[in-house]
Amino acid sequence: MIDALKTIYPLTSMLENLNLAKSSYYYHRSQSVLPDKYADLRVLLKEIFIENRSSYGYRRMHAALKKQHIIVSEKVIRRIMKEEQLTVRSIKKKKYSSYAGEITPATPNHIQRNFKAEKPNEKWLTDITEFRISAGKIYLSPIIDCFDGAVVSWTISTQPNAELVNSMFDQALETLSGNSKPIVHSDRGAHYRWPGWIKRIKTNGLTQSMSKKGCSPDNSACEGFFGRLKNEFYYGLRWENTSTDEFIELLDDYLHWYNNKRIKISLGGLSPIEYRKNLGLVA
Repeated sequence: MIDALKTIYPLTSMLENLNLAKSSYYYHRSQSVLPDKYADLRVLLKEIFIENRSSYGYRRMHAALKKQHIIVSEKVIRRIMKEEQLTVRSIKKKKYSSYAGEITPATPNHIQRNFKAEKPNEKWLTDITEFRISAGKIYLSPIIDCFDGAVVSWTISTQPNAELVNSMFDQALETLSGNSKPIVHSDRGAHYRWPGWIKRIKTNGLTQSMSKKGCSPDNSACEGFFGRLKNEFYYGLRWENTSTDEFIELLDDYLHWYNNKRIKISLGGLSPIEYRKNLGLVA
């Protein structure tokens, strides 16, 4: 502002009126014309942020840079992200429930909120979540592996029927090899008490586990996955002109990205599939 008025008012008079020392004025003026040493980093951070669905906070941005052998402090990354308004969406809404009463005897909770696993296919979590767009409702049924958070299998449909969970379960069962017999944990929803689901559990020698009635923390790791998914993929976006088929395709793309590309800090900055490759568990 001072520089813009220098042709109209004497510099000395303006500095006196602003109670600003001449040395301070020249210092700040020199700083304003210095080149931004983080200019290239700003561009790169924007690119990483956009490429990863505007879902990375400063910790995962730091991990993404590290994978490219670029070492910058988290403090600098956080400051630049704030300056560039690279903000992650965060909204929490009511969850979908398929609970239909105690239609069959509930099985014990074999997980007991211990969502850690020493190897793949030791503990599986499942649930259903609902998306609402102008074109209608869409339902997602996944199985999450407690070992690394990988989505073992999933189905997406406009109908929350038995086929939604049973076909997803069949896909997951096809991935099992050797003597893998995971505990399969869910809430007390009707889908997990219907004959088709129970038959698959027994036929394959698996162990069924259920949360207590109305106790969300008993399946919090699966609900946490839904929360991250919706914040990164669904909330804050406009879906008015999206058909259900288009939404299903986009959600399917997100889940492939989640498994193969999305950085998890708990996995050392790797995605679930990268983590398994690093351990020699997959080719």
